[in-house]
Amino acid sequence: MASVVAAAADLALVLDSQGVIRDLSLSSGQANELGDLRSWVGRRWIDTVTVESRPKISSMLAGAAAEGETPAGRVERQVNHPLAGGQELPVSYSLVPMGHQGRLLALGRNLSAVAAVQQRLVDAQQSMERDYLRLRHTEARYRLLFEAVDESLLVVDAVSLTVFEYNAAAARMLGEPSKRILGRSVIEFLTIESQAGAYAMFSQARSAGRADELSVQLINGGTELKLAASLFKQDSTSLLLLRLLQQGPATSQGATAAAEAPSLLSVVGAMPDAFVLTDMQGRILSANPAFVEMLQLPGNESVVGQSLDRWLGRSSVDLNVLISNLRQHGVLRLFPTTLRSGYGEPGAIEISAVSVPDGPRPCLGFSIRDVTRRLPADNRANRQLPRSADQLTGLVGRLPLKDIVGETTDLIERLCIEAALELTRDNRASAAEMLGLSRQSLYVKLRRYGIQDMGAEPND
Repeated sequence: MASVVAAAADLALVLDSQGVIRDLSLSSGQANELGDLRSWVGRRWIDTVTVESRPKISSMLAGAAAEGETPAGRVERQVNHPLAGGQELPVSYSLVPMGHQGRLLALGRNLSAVAAVQQRLVDAQQSMERDYLRLRHTEARYRLLFEAVDESLLVVDAVSLTVFEYNAAAARMLGEPSKRILGRSVIEFLTIESQAGAYAMFSQARSAGRADELSVQLINGGTELKLAASLFKQDSTSLLLLRLLQQGPATSQGATAAAEAPSLLSVVGAMPDAFVLTDMQGRILSANPAFVEMLQLPGNESVVGQSLDRWLGRSSVDLNVLISNLRQHGVLRLFPTTLRSGYGEPGAIEISAVSVPDGPRPCLGFSIRDVTRRLPADNRANRQLPRSADQLTGLVGRLPLKDIVGETTDLIERLCIEAALELTRDNRASAAEMLGLSRQSLYVKLRRYGIQDMGAEPND
């Protein structure tokens, strides 16, 4: 009998009339997986399951007691047994009356494998839902951008040239109802004279990935357009993105901007001061000829695409300070630093800059002025010493720290010597004693700073 039960169920429990487990049996294939469950013997069946499963056990025992030995008592119910480590063992039980002193036989099937499959299914469904939601958000952003741009855009099959998608600007330019654009060949919208060139252009785009712009005419009104094509792939399908660009200014506002822009560009290009336009990280987008001339670059080296800190300041610190201030305040005036030429020669400059974060392309503009002629020659023997803290702090960025410290030491020495001479009424012997110097050391410092004419005899 035990062999039959073991073959029919993964787990079999013998229960008395009070629902206490009197014996249990495991099938040979479940012994290793379920472990040692002999501790259940002598315990109430309801105490071996989780709190959520106890009502099910009570219902099964009550039903078995009410129905006796009739088949109605054999209803399968799934319960969970708590295991060590916080794990749970799902088992589906059916009760079979044994007809001996009210004993029952609980035949159980181990549902761990089914539960694992169900959990993987739930995880897969959640992952699919997340991917679907992310795809919907991406498609919504794509649709928004596709419809928001002013350019007329068409997505066509690279082989058949059938229109898959279009934006509102393309529908207005083609002058066709929306229902009559999808599914038609884009060639149908061009005049016969433009079709041959368009076929050649599309062939070039399929082979090279891009094609040069082509002037075409629409069959609707003969409108002159510039047609540009680029190839991309989607789900192993080759598609072409077509841009229809109207030749000439479309609006009076566009004409005014087009007329003003060359004038502004020519003024910036002719400025004697350097002007540089960079992105928000300091990478150069464009620069006027004055900047290139200031750098004295060898050959035809281009500055576009280079980081401005390649030539600006003694390290990248200066550019980081500039960008940080521009992000915080929007403008910066008369920032002193140095500019290294293409040959590594430093020159003193002043920078005024502005941040334009809200334009079509966020950028930073730098106006750079050469102020080398304003500064005295870098010769310690001949240059005038600074006389104030403001002048000393103004040297930051122009001189290394050790030179600034040297300037500070010289300033303090000179001020102390002048104060001692003033207190002693130019008595150098007393001044040397007051300063803790020998007379010879004092005379050397007097000559160094040019405080008095050393041709005269000291007034002792």
